[in-house]
Amino acid sequence: MALERAHARPPGELLAELRSAESGLSAVEAARRLSKGGPNRLSAAAPVPAIRILGDQLTGMVVWLLIAAAGISVFLGDLVEAAAIGGVLLINTALGFWTELGARRAMEALAAFDDGAAVIVRDGVLQRIPAEHVVPGDVVELHAGERIQADVRLITTTDLRVDEAPLTGESLPVSKDAGAELPPDTVLADRRTMAYKGTSVVAGTARAVVVTTGASTEIGRIGALVGSMKEERTPLERRLDALGRRLAWLALAVAAVVSGLGALQGAPLGLVLELGIALAVAAVPEALPVVATIALAVGLHRMARRQALVRRLTAVEALGSTTVVCTDKTRTLTSGEMTVVEVWTDGTAVELAALAAMPERREPVEAVLLAAAVASRVQAGQGAAAGTATDPVDRASIEAAARAGVQRDRWLSRHPELGVVPFASERQLRAAFHQDDAAVVACVKGAPQRVVQLCRAVATASGPAALDEAGRRALMAGNEDLAGRGLRVLAVAQGTVDRAAEEALGNLTFLGFIGLLDPPADGVKETISRLASAGLRTVMLTGDQRLTALAVGRALGLETDESSVLDGRDVARLAPDALRDRVAHAGVFCRISPEHKLRIVEALQANGEIVAMLGDGINDAPALKRADVGVAMGRRGTDVAREAAAIVLRDDRFETIVAAVEEGRVIYDNIRKFVFYLFSCNVAEVLVLLVAGLAGLPMPLLPLQILWLNMVTDSLPALALAMEPADATVMARPPRRPDEALLSRRFLGRMAFYGALITAVTLVSFVVTLDSGTERARTVAFMTLALAQILHLGNARSVGPVVALRRALANGYAIAAIVVAAALQVAAYTIDPLASVLELAPLGGADVLLVVGLAAVPAVVGQAIKLVSQRA
Repeated sequence: MALERAHARPPGELLAELRSAESGLSAVEAARRLSKGGPNRLSAAAPVPAIRILGDQLTGMVVWLLIAAAGISVFLGDLVEAAAIGGVLLINTALGFWTELGARRAMEALAAFDDGAAVIVRDGVLQRIPAEHVVPGDVVELHAGERIQADVRLITTTDLRVDEAPLTGESLPVSKDAGAELPPDTVLADRRTMAYKGTSVVAGTARAVVVTTGASTEIGRIGALVGSMKEERTPLERRLDALGRRLAWLALAVAAVVSGLGALQGAPLGLVLELGIALAVAAVPEALPVVATIALAVGLHRMARRQALVRRLTAVEALGSTTVVCTDKTRTLTSGEMTVVEVWTDGTAVELAALAAMPERREPVEAVLLAAAVASRVQAGQGAAAGTATDPVDRASIEAAARAGVQRDRWLSRHPELGVVPFASERQLRAAFHQDDAAVVACVKGAPQRVVQLCRAVATASGPAALDEAGRRALMAGNEDLAGRGLRVLAVAQGTVDRAAEEALGNLTFLGFIGLLDPPADGVKETISRLASAGLRTVMLTGDQRLTALAVGRALGLETDESSVLDGRDVARLAPDALRDRVAHAGVFCRISPEHKLRIVEALQANGEIVAMLGDGINDAPALKRADVGVAMGRRGTDVAREAAAIVLRDDRFETIVAAVEEGRVIYDNIRKFVFYLFSCNVAEVLVLLVAGLAGLPMPLLPLQILWLNMVTDSLPALALAMEPADATVMARPPRRPDEALLSRRFLGRMAFYGALITAVTLVSFVVTLDSGTERARTVAFMTLALAQILHLGNARSVGPVVALRRALANGYAIAAIVVAAALQVAAYTIDPLASVLELAPLGGADVLLVVGLAAVPAVVGQAIKLVSQRA
């Protein structure tokens, strides 16, 4: 029963259309509507089935190549080889499945939430019911501190303020007025007659009629926008897929060439197929999916220790390649708490922090702060909240007076309160009336123009002076000076009146202005600086006004000027191409809606940027999902935002984003290290077989020997590379270009060089011992290749040499991997029946010396090159 333009229609008209009344619905009618319309619940995303997560582990091209190789082995009757390949697949699938399943289930547990309860009128009696039982037509009561459970049209309001930051991005509570007359086209942020599901009451009370519930609410509409969007693949996923396709073509091409040569030379069909299998197995690094998954899982656990929950493993790496960080302002970059930073009196602005050094200004400043604090509303009643201000501006006024040493409570004890004029948007002020001997004194604060209109005098150093039009213009110039620096400005006045009523306000003395600022959260400015040093641009998205947004951006160290600020109207009217040009240089966006945020992210991505989006509100959810990496706040973040994000910061600290970026870069570096290691080893295996085939030599390696190498001497050291610590320069270099290939030309050149070097020593060992028999020569080649690959780990570990003891021991897993891999290789040679399965022959002492001497050559050459490069 969704009603259009409810904000512009009188409450009585809506009640009639909803067949309700101020006494509420009957229990019978409410039950009927609940049965027909369903519970007041958002459509939560269904958990990803475990079977789908399992199936996702078998979609990579590398996996399919291994499946094909296992199938051919079964066809040829090589069941041992097929079982070995199947074991590799099983390990890879199990690791990927359990790590992703754990991450998803943890996030689903975090996303679970209880909508709470609502106070409604049923059969004319106030009742508290579960929020999901609220139906359109219900009459609800709203009180300070409560969450609003449905979209409602206000019937009556008393000093009602609502925190709409999660929905609209507005940093300050919004005043509501049931009696306001609004045009039908009033934008969401200005609908003072409405309150919306997911927002909270910070002050006042109200009675309202429920207009829409569940998926029909504004939250539900945004949720539908999020749900209609396709999840984007991360850069790592795209790069690994491209790498898999290259591997497939490489494996097929090499196998076809060498098998064709064998067929042309008249080799038996079985031998040709066996050679093709060997080459396919050699070309495909079976450990790549396993090691990539483990590297990402290691990053996930590191991030968990640093207060970040990762929903998708690859999101950590994607954050490491980010070029732009788009972030909400309120409660993300800023504390969400207003603070009085300046007081303007008698033509002079005084920074509150510098007041102690300006004794001549103390008296007029204290007068302003006292009147502002007295005109502030505090929570009545009992309990922890009693005696505190719920409105951020009121709280800031009271705290500023306390910091300046103003005795508000003492003044109040001598001047009993007689009444108040609560703040309302149409009156634009709040007044408190107090007894002062036989007189009534009014303390007023509010919008500058409104308060100045009520003043007939202005406080000066020599006493009150008459206020004429020229004086009012001078006061408004002071207001503009503060506002021009992005401060929210309130005027403060005081005067003796004849009674405690709003109508009595009109003969006040202007005391001054207070300038308030929502200060940056702790560490945010330093974090933005660190991101800039790492080559990441920070872009602020906020629902605040232009001047406020600009001032906050400058305070945070963002590179901002008038030309770099865009508001929501600019974003809405610009064509896609024009918007792309503007977002390339804009650092601040103000008065932004959810649709605007989505357009901004899409425009940045169209420019080739990798975008991380930070937010906590419902209004951030579409952009969080569309970004390359969505990052939501875990504590204060809304459920919709957390569900849309790929990473959740459990401590709500903006600084954690630097840790995430650093971790992402470390993961990508480590992925490149083990890709370099695996591919140079696999290139060596392919070249050994290819060169031997072209030279007409016997096959130096058997298919099962190659699989052993890939599983043991390749995979174990590669796993250790996933644990490499960060290089010192990881956050001092710019982000990778978004279009940068995982395998660059220089990277491929290094892999080819070391692959050829390992190939050379392996073939030399094979040819030197070939006269003593093919099986013995094959064993020497197998052992030489295995040891050369194990020692090659030092070439892959870092850009510098590992001969220094501190660097060599920086990764204990690498040391352990070398020891374990070498021990397994020795075990394969010495222990039956493993040696028999691998068809290994006994070796003499000279053979062992030959193996060790030749295998050490690539490692020695690699470390020598690094030492020379480091000293150059």
